[in-house]
Parts: sequence; C-alpha cells; structure tokens
Amino acid sequence: MSPLLLCTDLDRTLIPNGNQPESPGARTIFSRFVSREEVGLVYVSGRHLALIEQAIEEYQLPLPDVIIADVGSTIYRFEQGVWQQWRAWDEAIAEAWQGMSAEALHSLLEDITALKLQEQEKQNTHKLSYYLPVDGGHQAVIADIEARLSAKGVRSNLIWSVDEIQHIGLLDILPADANKLHAITFLMQHDGYDDKHVVFSGDSGNDLDVLLSPVQAILVANADDEVRAAVKAAAPENIYVAKGNFLHMNGCYSAGILEGVAYYRPEYMPLIEAMQ
Repeated sequence: MSPLLLCTDLDRTLIPNGNQPESPGARTIFSRFVSREEVGLVYVSGRHLALIEQAIEEYQLPLPDVIIADVGSTIYRFEQGVWQQWRAWDEAIAEAWQGMSAEALHSLLEDITALKLQEQEKQNTHKLSYYLPVDGGHQAVIADIEARLSAKGVRSNLIWSVDEIQHIGLLDILPADANKLHAITFLMQHDGYDDKHVVFSGDSGNDLDVLLSPVQAILVANADDEVRAAVKAAAPENIYVAKGNFLHMNGCYSAGILEGVAYYRPEYMPLIEAMQ
C-alpha cells in the first residue's frame, strides 16, 4: 500500500476528553493501524511537549514519529531516544515578530483587562497565550490586539479556540507563519509527501487553518458547533465530516479518524476492519 502521513490533533480529537462518549475499542484499533510501517503518525496539538508526553502515557497513545506542538510554533522529532526541537522550523517563523520576544509583545497588551496570561509552561519563544472569556466580546479584543501588533510592524497569527470542559476561551498569538497548517506543509515538503498522501483530523478552532486548506481533512463527529458552522459556510472540497456507524462506532475521537481514513483511502478499509 502507498504511504500515509496521518496528522491529528489531540484534545477532543484523538483524546476522548470531550463531552461525548468514546466508542469502545476505537483507540485500540487506531493504535494497531498507525503501527503499520507505511503509516506515519504526527501529533498536532496546542499542548506543549511535556503535556503531550503526559497525554501519551495517560491515554496509552501510540508514540508518533513527529510532534507539532504549541499550536504549530514548535516541531519535534524523536532522535537518539529523546524529542529534539527542529531548529529549521524555528528559523523559518522567527522573522515575523521583528526580533521581539513574547515578553515584549505582552508588554504591548497587558492593559487589556479581558486577557489573562496563561501559565508559564504554556508560553514559549514564539507563542504568547492568554485566557479570554467566551461570553461575548472576544472578537473586539482580538481586533484590538491585531491593530496594536500591526502598528509595531509585527506580523502575527491569532488563534482562538474554546476549552469546552473549563468553558474558557484560549487565545494564542504566534508569528504569522506559525500555525498547524504551515507546520504540516513544512514537514510535507521536507519529507517529500504530497497532498494525496496526507490526512489531518481535528475538532476545534485552532484546527481551522488545516480544515479549510487543500490538505485532506477529517472533522470528527464531536467537533465544536462553531467549527462545524465555519466548515459548512466555507464548504471546502477536501474535508470529510465523520457521521458514525463505521464499524458500528459513533464517529467521535479516534472512531471518526478511522472513518475518515477509510473514506480517503478505501484500500485501507479491509485492513482496519480486520483489526477489530
């Protein structure tokens, strides 16, 4: 079979930590499938590396080949038994911030009372992250931030998403070229994958750049309503919305990923069915 690079978000996409139940056995089938030699696995997450490692252990997830962390602002490869940060990616995204650090950008925004700086471990050289209330007003705050940064010549990428469990908004400020889509395409170009051999799965706002791109994408059945609406309005050609009933599963989390893989790569369907 031809190779497949399977890139997936973690929280509420592969990890079953949303409001909907997980189909029994779905994660086990997923783990068996991605263990095949022709399948490359990439985790694409808003989490930082330590939290991703924690999730791998807690949820017994398969070890990926590559980790795209911090909403696309860092990329790690597993080399010599440890995760090594990919410096080529760091260099590719750095210039958009005009040499300013995350701390310097924060000083431009610290008088915006709606913003609450996230914990230190959730910040990095090219990621400035805040909590922001979800109950109205976040669009005006984001517009204010964009105007302030633009006035300083800073090219930025602002990513809004919602933590359903905590009911809080998450706002990540990254260099303009730092997002999940550009990180995936950077990896594709470096490793020689074309569009037909790559599939991405996601569920939330920080996945939209990939979900609405030419990359083949899967929206799991438990996706945010706001993201569903955005996908429906944009009507991208390369997206599959999981419906459930594949292998008698509900289409949420890993069940939705498997359903989407079978849609894009039907030659894998008998193999996945045999893994039940």
